[in-house]
Amino acid sequence: MVAFTKLKKLLHWEGTQKPDVDLSGLLYEQLKPFRLPFILLFLGLLLSTLGYIVITDYTLIEAFFQSSYTFTTTGFGALKESEFDALSIIYTAIVMLAGSAVLSFCVIGVIDTLNRGKLISVIKERSMIYKIARLKNHFIICHHNEYTIQLSKQFREAHIPFVVVDSHQSLEDIALKYRYPFFINEDPLEEIAMLKSHLSSARGVIALSNNIADNIAQIVSVRLYEKELGRKPYFIIANANNSEEEEKLKKLGADCVVSPSKLFAQRVNAMATRPDMENLLERFAYQKDTPLDLEEIVVPRYSWLVLKKLKESHLREITQTSIVGITQKDGKFISMPNGDTLVTSECKLLVIGTSHGIRLTKQLVSKKDKPEELKYV
Repeated sequence: MVAFTKLKKLLHWEGTQKPDVDLSGLLYEQLKPFRLPFILLFLGLLLSTLGYIVITDYTLIEAFFQSSYTFTTTGFGALKESEFDALSIIYTAIVMLAGSAVLSFCVIGVIDTLNRGKLISVIKERSMIYKIARLKNHFIICHHNEYTIQLSKQFREAHIPFVVVDSHQSLEDIALKYRYPFFINEDPLEEIAMLKSHLSSARGVIALSNNIADNIAQIVSVRLYEKELGRKPYFIIANANNSEEEEKLKKLGADCVVSPSKLFAQRVNAMATRPDMENLLERFAYQKDTPLDLEEIVVPRYSWLVLKKLKESHLREITQTSIVGITQKDGKFISMPNGDTLVTSECKLLVIGTSHGIRLTKQLVSKKDKPEELKYV
């Protein structure tokens, strides 16, 4: 059995990922009003069929057919009604009246249930949760606001999966307007929101509340959930209004904290002091589908490049890209590394080049064995 499980993982035969929360009970509660109408409809057909077998010379199939179109009042005269005696006619009239009453009750019950709107919303939510359960390494964006709108655009362009969680009553309409592919209409601080957004398989959480208290509570909740799962740390990004809040959020466990006012000041300063450089970044680094790109590439522990000198990699000759910086695992940054610089495990290479060249660099760096391409350099 253990060997079979390992084989399934090796061949990626694992079943469809199930969500962390099951809405089947809630769906069953919404479907309860349909039980009585269906039972009455079934009993009506059954009793009317038996009645026709008793008072007429119909076979079972003929009796069922007669009771079906009589009870549902959809027709009359397909069989031997012209030969009915008084008892059969009276019985048929009773069946038609009973059928009309049962069908009217069923229609009223169905319309009433649908008008409440809960059944449709539960079905939609259940479908959304199952879609989210298929995501892996996605980001959970907590709270909808202007930052969320802009961030979602960038994530869609970069093909980064994300789920927006907010308690706004009109979140479904908001998601349609701003093209949020996945969303959960819950308070981000509630445990149910974590379960529905499939936090267990997420890469990280982005807390974008304008209230620092909400962001603090979000960070603490995620870190506690992380310990309960016993998994590797989530990557948490939070929003801060000033430098004081920024320091607090970092101390409480945020990996990165973004201060809009600080970013605005830095951008304006760059525009004022180095307009040419800012225009260059605007043209190449901040836009997609450009001839030049800039990206950080993580060197895995198993990579063939670990403990090799940069000049031994021949990445520039093969991919036409340049490594302009290396961030070591301890956070130390090496700018403009020379050919004798050693590439260490889990360091980050800051690579500049074309999009195609950067993709090729990623492929080469992620290989365990020395690439075949190096034989021809």
